[in-house]
Amino acid sequence: MLETLKTLDENIFLYLNAQHNSFFDQLMWLFSDRFFWIPLYAWFLWLIYKKYPKHYWTVIIAIILMIAASDQLCNLVKVSAMRLRPSHEPHLQSLVHVVNDYRGGTYGFCSSHASNAFAVAFFMITILAGERKYIIPVCLAYAILTAYSRVYLGVHYPGDILTGAIIGSLLGTGFAFALAKLRSRYLVSKA
Repeated sequence: MLETLKTLDENIFLYLNAQHNSFFDQLMWLFSDRFFWIPLYAWFLWLIYKKYPKHYWTVIIAIILMIAASDQLCNLVKVSAMRLRPSHEPHLQSLVHVVNDYRGGTYGFCSSHASNAFAVAFFMITILAGERKYIIPVCLAYAILTAYSRVYLGVHYPGDILTGAIIGSLLGTGFAFALAKLRSRYLVSKA
């Protein structure tokens, strides 16, 4: 069963990774770069500040802790599972399309990029979507483009992405609810 899932994951990866051209090579390279998203992050921070001007710092601390938890959890899974990235897998290396000769670290299960992007997306959706419904498609587009770029660049299997997305979604939602609980218990009553 596990071998069948691995083969399916590889086959889906090879199909998706083969859909490339020079324009999308550069676009996906940008989508995978966290610095490309700085304007979006700045906009998120501005929205947070508008909603929580008195306790802005608590939201920032929650985001920092959430990203650290997401990143470290994925790193722990990577060194425990030790699943080679497709770009490092000997029987696939000649079939994998890589961009700018970037192959990533040795292990890829699960994707930190996907986990971090989905954590941010679900955190922002949870804390802001009540007043701003447009935040949902913006956040989902950001997370999906970031995650998909990793398959396109040849450094993650779809299973790595899916697992990272699940971890990130749970962490983002969990941190948002924990922050709301903290605010209602300790901060709002003292405002």
